[in-house]
Amino acid sequence: MKTPYLITFPKLGDPAIGYISVGEAGKTLPFPVARTFWTYFTPESIVRGRHAHHVTEQILIAVAGRIIVTTEMPDGEIQNFVLDSPHVGLFVPANAWHTMQYSHTAVQLVFASTPYDEQDYIRKHEDFLRIWGGAQ
Repeated sequence: MKTPYLITFPKLGDPAIGYISVGEAGKTLPFPVARTFWTYFTPESIVRGRHAHHVTEQILIAVAGRIIVTTEMPDGEIQNFVLDSPHVGLFVPANAWHTMQYSHTAVQLVFASTPYDEQDYIRKHEDFLRIWGGAQ
């Protein structure tokens, strides 16, 4: 079963000219990207996510601000990740329940392995445990 992990993207450049980071499928990205989306201006009091997926894998990147991501695996293992650098992303497998809390200035970029499909979302925590807990 896959587990969440941090991905450090190349940070090319220097302070005098700025930086660029690159993600490429099969190299720094562990899957071909089928969908890209971003979130911004999320109030700090809001917790987003609160779901897992049947199939979709994601990479979350804080291109600005700070995002605290909490993942829970079907075996109960909980991890907290602080994303606050635009050259570091978090791989979130389908089998991870996850939540995100943002600084007000946070801009989150997400690379997803599949196009949007509401049927892929597991929105009830008890369903997540039933579906993925039996897959161990």
